[in-house]
Amino acid sequence: MPLKSCCIYSTGVFSILFLILGISLVLSNVFPHFLQSVVEKEIVLKNGTEAYKAWESPPAPIYMQFYFFNVTNPMEVLDGDRPAVVEVGPYTYREYRPMEQVNFHNNGTKVAAVNTKTYIFQRNMSRGPESELIRTVNIPAVTVMNKFKDDAILSNLISSYMRSSGSGLFTTRPVGQLLWGYEDGLLKALKAFQPNLDDIFGLFYKSNATNDGEYVFFTGEENYKDFARVDTWNGERNLRWWTSEECNMINGTNGASFHSVITKDEMLYMFSSDLCRSLYALYEEDVTVKGIPGYRFSPPSMVFANHTVNANNAGFCVPAGNCLGSGVLNVSVCKQGAPIIMSSPHFYQGDEKFVNDVFGMMPNKDLHQTSIDINPLTGIIMQAAKRLQINVYVEKLPTFSQTGNVRTVVFPVLYLNESVVIDDASAAKLKQVVTGQNVVDNIPFMLIGVGIILGGIFMFLMCRHKIPESTAAERQPLLSS
Repeated sequence: MPLKSCCIYSTGVFSILFLILGISLVLSNVFPHFLQSVVEKEIVLKNGTEAYKAWESPPAPIYMQFYFFNVTNPMEVLDGDRPAVVEVGPYTYREYRPMEQVNFHNNGTKVAAVNTKTYIFQRNMSRGPESELIRTVNIPAVTVMNKFKDDAILSNLISSYMRSSGSGLFTTRPVGQLLWGYEDGLLKALKAFQPNLDDIFGLFYKSNATNDGEYVFFTGEENYKDFARVDTWNGERNLRWWTSEECNMINGTNGASFHSVITKDEMLYMFSSDLCRSLYALYEEDVTVKGIPGYRFSPPSMVFANHTVNANNAGFCVPAGNCLGSGVLNVSVCKQGAPIIMSSPHFYQGDEKFVNDVFGMMPNKDLHQTSIDINPLTGIIMQAAKRLQINVYVEKLPTFSQTGNVRTVVFPVLYLNESVVIDDASAAKLKQVVTGQNVVDNIPFMLIGVGIILGGIFMFLMCRHKIPESTAAERQPLLSS
């Protein structure tokens, strides 16, 4: 066989081989699986790894924004009118949340730590100073009245004290005091009868420069899906507040980290000590953050649905059988008996009843939904917004004239937006990983492309090779004649 023909047929053979190899690699997912297995082994809570550094001291700035609901018609509310509120905020704090007292055990498969959180006020990112006044529900008074409403003697004494001191259903306080604490006169008076009672009240009292207890996390050394998953919280594997085993389960991470290689059909579980329960988020849509692709996960409405919609939530009705409706959670059992009700801001995803009961509620998905944008290969959070609203259950109490003719209502006090966006340095590193992933993922398609190009060259050369032979055959009879 002439050298020219040998080269042509070799091109054809290589074309077929590249096509077969490329298609086989696409169908078998060899390269993506290889890359995923490498990432699964690398992303563990192990001293010295990038994952551990980011877990121990998050590099991206975290901000906590508070939005208060200022009550504009307190006297009318006491007469039985619908409450009217105006959203005031944000009051923004930079949040620092390093892991401290870190202690590895069980051959590196678990790690214990406390997550200390410190908040520093950011005046330039806030509506006004912490000294701005807010009129809101007097939570200490509501708590005390609810606690002693069935005790005729104590309720009369408390009511008399409140009249003499000018205490009522509403109070006007500076933002800083409402958040971090102030000495309450009623609680101080009760302390004479109950020495163990704390006379300081604040919505986030004892939450600044403190932690919510010791966590024990799995490191992901044995199973990548266990990365940062909570094993125990304050020495317990289950909660004790709710009325069913399922509702008392501690599931998932603490919401600050997730395992690598996340798929769209996963349920991402999180435990929130703020909510005193575990919850989950589902895939919602593809997103891009700073040029990096990701998946957006958010809690569906079923998470806070009433037990009539989601039977699994029956255990969150406390006392047993006492369910308020969809979109709200009674957390009084884990808030020292205070009638605190948690929800999404403006009762987003809640029953229309809660929205209509208070003038000024305007639920908006973009502003009030909790969401987490995650890079699916690494599990790194690129952007997140945790949004929760604190409400108070208010009702008329016949033994306390201070409640007047108030309607029974879930009264909004404030909502928070705890948000983070990946920093530029971390984004640059993640982009390199994503670029590498794209190259690896596209190797089979590159091979297919090379096969197609070689196939085209082969066809072209074959045509060129046959044309001269045909011309020579046509001329042969003329020469013989």
